[in-house]
Amino acid sequence: MAPVLELTDVVYRRNGKTILDGVTWSVEADERWVVLGPNGAGKTTIMKLASALEHPTAGTVRILGERMGAVDVFEVRNRVGFASSAQARRIPPDETVRDTVLTAAYGVSGRWREQYEDMDFRRASRVLAEWQLTELADRRFGTLSDGEQKRTQIARAVMSDPELLLMDEPAASLDLGARERLLALLTGYASSPYSPAMVMVTHHVEEIPTGFTHALLLAGGRVVSAGPLREALTAGALSETFDLDVTLEERDGRFAARAAVR
Repeated sequence: MAPVLELTDVVYRRNGKTILDGVTWSVEADERWVVLGPNGAGKTTIMKLASALEHPTAGTVRILGERMGAVDVFEVRNRVGFASSAQARRIPPDETVRDTVLTAAYGVSGRWREQYEDMDFRRASRVLAEWQLTELADRRFGTLSDGEQKRTQIARAVMSDPELLLMDEPAASLDLGARERLLALLTGYASSPYSPAMVMVTHHVEEIPTGFTHALLLAGGRVVSAGPLREALTAGALSETFDLDVTLEERDGRFAARAAVR
């Protein structure tokens, strides 16, 4: 089978600045990738390309077998789930959690006059339960804590049963408790053979859920390392990525990194 996501020699420039420079990378249907790198490394741009929100300046991007620039991007976007802070800003603050998730079936933000079938309501209820949101279903999105909003964003992203799930810093700004609850849910979701391919951007190795299989490390718009998690995620690769001598530890499938003590 073809990769669900494939970038070949991708260059992306904005306002004369090169954001990505010759990136080649692919994701298979059964893989769960974490993308790591400092600010300005090109992580968010990668996600925009992967969700068909942007086109490369040069090179080729294929999503779910379709080459960007030669296909209706709206058809592709409907097959990709994307959870990010930018997406969250489009959700009306007075929308209920239930409707925030439900409206993903139509690809809209804010319920209006759409007509839903019983299967839509049943799926929304199931997704709410999977992401521990049932008791919050009637709450307004704008009243939720950061952790609750993050779970709602992901639930909305999986509501349409995507073939590729993208998450841009889902654990950012969360306190320890909210982060660990979210990572536990992501661990369970990643371990299911019925879940789609997953790509998650983060700044911190501590936020990598157990069950993620691969890592892509970026610095200055270039690939530092990419491949199976424990081959690509090394102290040396992290040191090069963040331009800092670091140590890396793994315990029970979770990682921790810190500056090396000299």
